[in-house]
Amino acid sequence: MFRHRLVRTFSPHPPPSWNESGYVSTVVNRELVQRQVAAVADVVAAATDLDAEVWLRGGWAMDFYLGEITRDHLDIDWFVWADAMPGLVGELLHRGWTDLAEHQRDIARGDVEMGFAPLASAPDGCPAVGGGPWQGERYPEQMLAAAADGWLDGVRCRVIDPAAQVEIKQMMPVWVPGRPRRSKDAIDVDRLLRSLNSPRHS
Repeated sequence: MFRHRLVRTFSPHPPPSWNESGYVSTVVNRELVQRQVAAVADVVAAATDLDAEVWLRGGWAMDFYLGEITRDHLDIDWFVWADAMPGLVGELLHRGWTDLAEHQRDIARGDVEMGFAPLASAPDGCPAVGGGPWQGERYPEQMLAAAADGWLDGVRCRVIDPAAQVEIKQMMPVWVPGRPRRSKDAIDVDRLLRSLNSPRHS
């Protein structure tokens, strides 16, 4: 299910946030963004204390990979091994977060929300969905093996492989029928592909 060849092409029409000098940040709520970056640091610290592995995914993974804040984000999305998730969420609850959900564990503190998706390992070592209706379905093989270190505002965090991030954003409406294609995902994909095809990645 969660496998497809990555299409390394650009849209022939640049997205609305692109101009001749590059992408323009569309951040509106800078105070929330600062609290979200602090929340990433909180998760990294908790995971380090527990010797647990976490990876950013979604829009914040893109921003940490690019090293810049590109837009407002509704929440912060993570991957964590399923067997490590209870301990990590428990530690975060001790740090003042509130539990909102079960299998994708959603937590909040004030106006900052985070979601933790459980990961499992297929017999061949490929990362797979670790819970819920899609349990056992495979993610892109390189998603963790090619994970990168992201840096933003002095915070360091592991992010899933940017190419896998593109694949997931491109294919999610196919894997999950009925899920709409969102304009923000198209812009994120274009931005990531431009970075992946830049001279520093060639």
